[in-house]
Amino acid sequence: MFRWLFVVFVILSLLLVACGGGGEAGSGAGNSAQRGQALFEKTTLGPNSAPGCLTCHSREPGQTLVGPSVAGVAERAGNTVSGQSAEEYLHAAIVDPEAHVVEGFSGNIMYGKYATDLTEGEINDLVAYLMTLK
Repeated sequence: MFRWLFVVFVILSLLLVACGGGGEAGSGAGNSAQRGQALFEKTTLGPNSAPGCLTCHSREPGQTLVGPSVAGVAERAGNTVSGQSAEEYLHAAIVDPEAHVVEGFSGNIMYGKYATDLTEGEINDLVAYLMTLK
């Protein structure tokens, strides 16, 4: 009887791992802002090894790397483009960076293929994280 239960337990465990039920990071663990922060902090993103956010955007106020600092971006984003909420603006800034170029910065600098390199869920996670930066 014990041997039979052990075999069933091993099979169920293997099935759980094979189906992604392990609960490790990257399998949906944590809330969207936590997943967004993890994405933001990667040096490359997506299947094409696109530059990670942190390689160009500082989280320190007034510190410019390549692009503008994201410190306080949650408060600024809603007032940047008339008619866009902060979330809409941040989403647009990721998927179509040329739609609005921040004053003092040149266009055609930000990588422009995040819309296809990232999933919609990943983009939404990044937006959720950026909305925590007040």
